[in-house]
Amino acid sequence: MITVTEATATAGALQRLADQGVSVWLDDLSRRRIESGNLAELIRTKNVVGVTTNPSIFQAAIGSGEGYEEQLADLATRGVTVDEAVRMMTTADVRAAADVLGEVYDATGGRDGRVSIEVDPRLAHDTRATVAEARQLAWLVDRPNVMIKIPATKAGLPAITEVIGAGISVNVTLIFSLERYREVMDAYLAGLEKAQAAGTDLAGIHSVASFFVSRVDSEIDKRLSLLGTDEARALRGRAALANARLAYEAYENVFAGDRFTALAGARANPQRPLWASTGVKDPAFRDTLYVEELVAPGTVNTMPEATLDAAADHGEVRGDTVTGGYAQARADLAAVERLGVSYDEVVEQLEREGVAKFEAAWQDLLAAVTKSLDSKGVDGE
Repeated sequence: MITVTEATATAGALQRLADQGVSVWLDDLSRRRIESGNLAELIRTKNVVGVTTNPSIFQAAIGSGEGYEEQLADLATRGVTVDEAVRMMTTADVRAAADVLGEVYDATGGRDGRVSIEVDPRLAHDTRATVAEARQLAWLVDRPNVMIKIPATKAGLPAITEVIGAGISVNVTLIFSLERYREVMDAYLAGLEKAQAAGTDLAGIHSVASFFVSRVDSEIDKRLSLLGTDEARALRGRAALANARLAYEAYENVFAGDRFTALAGARANPQRPLWASTGVKDPAFRDTLYVEELVAPGTVNTMPEATLDAAADHGEVRGDTVTGGYAQARADLAAVERLGVSYDEVVEQLEREGVAKFEAAWQDLLAAVTKSLDSKGVDGE
């Protein structure tokens, strides 16, 4: 078990992030990372206080087969379906990671020390099935520091309310637009009100809202580059930060409002913004761009390991880089719109693509596990 003293002993940019109220989570997980002690080492030396997963991460980890051979053999002997095999492996990894982060969870009162696992992405547009899957995942992992990831699709919004209302902590994922983010916060508050009406202690319910960053720049910058003008080129790398900063402004407004204030009196926790997709895609930008420029109190930054290493090595944390930038953020998005790049069109496209990418990764994972089970003499269908 990792002590909080060890976890916060490291100096440098990652510690300065923590001092500014930013929780550093790792956007990756594998059995090898857990069993080798690497996750524990990152907690000790790089201020990691949480872990996020997604279907792409599990596809990369389990698809390789490394570290999963014994469990695959047992699952094959039992003759399980491929869906059951995948859930047994993914929940085992999340449970083990939750145990590694257990002391961080205890020391922070449940705020951090969290490990997220996503509902089957094929259910993204089915509210009832998402709720049922979320309950099942919480039961299977059976750790208080698990967070169930639910996509912020239209069907996902009522599912968020139901799952929060059942007292289960939620990581809302695939948020791209400010309008959808406001709907996510509303769904969370409705869930807290539902839980309160049921007599549930609100202090035990936590949530983060995963607002995606780099994918916004990737799509908007592609469109700006096609325009080819000096004005368009000058706006590259600015839309995603503007979008995220305005999301934080919305967060401040909602959680300072009367509706949450009443819930806070019943010990409710705010739903923290989580900056996701923080690996920089364009080599023309600093590889720590989405770390350094999104520093604000009460946020989470979940980083792939390459971004974590870059931030530790040469990150420049200079204090809050969000709350003073709202006017410029609005100006940047307005400038993009004036050039004919539709914000609404981009964020709608990114949501569709995000769901499709996770579903494709899940299908690839199912295919890889089916092949492994079949190789051991079991029909994985």
